[in-house]
Amino acid sequence: MKILFIAPLPPPLGGHSLVSQVLLDGIKTKHNVEVVNFNKTSFVQGVNSFKRIFQILGVLKDVWIKKKNVEVVYLTISQSLAGNLKDIFMYVICGKKISDFYIHLHGGSIKRELWDSFPLLWKINKYFISRMAGAIVSGKSHISVFEDILPKSKIHIVPNFALDYLFVEEQSIYKNFTNSGIIRILYMSNMIEKKGYNELADAYIKLDHSHQQRFELNFAGRFELESQKDAFLSKISGYSNIHYHGVVNDDQKKRLFEEAHLLCLPTAFFEGQPVAILEAYASGCAVIVTGQSGILDIFEDKKNGFQVQERSSDSIKAVIENQLNDIEELKYMALENRKLAIDKYRVSNYVSSLNYIMESHKKS
Repeated sequence: MKILFIAPLPPPLGGHSLVSQVLLDGIKTKHNVEVVNFNKTSFVQGVNSFKRIFQILGVLKDVWIKKKNVEVVYLTISQSLAGNLKDIFMYVICGKKISDFYIHLHGGSIKRELWDSFPLLWKINKYFISRMAGAIVSGKSHISVFEDILPKSKIHIVPNFALDYLFVEEQSIYKNFTNSGIIRILYMSNMIEKKGYNELADAYIKLDHSHQQRFELNFAGRFELESQKDAFLSKISGYSNIHYHGVVNDDQKKRLFEEAHLLCLPTAFFEGQPVAILEAYASGCAVIVTGQSGILDIFEDKKNGFQVQERSSDSIKAVIENQLNDIEELKYMALENRKLAIDKYRVSNYVSSLNYIMESHKKS
């Protein structure tokens, strides 16, 4: 089967580009795949330079050239205004092949923050999407994005995954949690303010000095602006138990996850389904997260970890203080999270599910 694959690919490496690359690697072993990469070097959404405009024009040109003779078009849709307009141009360019489209939503904000604000844009999207083969979402909470456009039989739920190399043996979890005098908390995501890295650092800084000695905070991820990086480094200077590791490679990432007891992602974004949470499960960590709908598809408070309020360092502080005398609870959560990840969040499950969806279209 010939597939036109339109998605962002690394670099830079983020959750969206990671899952796209993994899917591409999985399907090109079985199918003839034409690739159009629309990634950019910045995490800022929208068209913010003439260079980006020319990049988008190049993407549209590639779609026009590579659409010929394809049986399925796979597109990961954008959630910014400029990105959605780019997607609409792709729909127009592909013409009659709109019935061969599968769009994949990796996020949770497009309806609330974009389509609900621009009724005409909503109508245009509805016109095209209603004629497509289907839409793919990461969890039940995102079905509502498309339920007024497509029949439920055309809305497919495919959860994200953790990469195989991050899965740990059960014995390593017992070892990590045995006689651990320090509780290690990991932040592993892009260093974007709405993701909550400042709130986590502030929660630690607010602890009594004696309690600070019982925790170690490790931050890993890319800053968009040097000024934000400088401000954060200034904030954590003088605290020997807070470390910023920058952008980490696979080996560093694996080590940080294996040594951590808790992943903290106190995001205020309308999240899709953060891969970092599933990576934490695979690595034997409990998690501290906010109650975004996409997160709640894969997380239950007091079972997989602890839910905190958005933009609240005090909420995070209260949760981590409560763990000082209950490392056994964290260990139990970590063991159960690993089992959950093994059952539901493997690369093989992800690739085979999407393969099945696209191959089913060919049979129909």
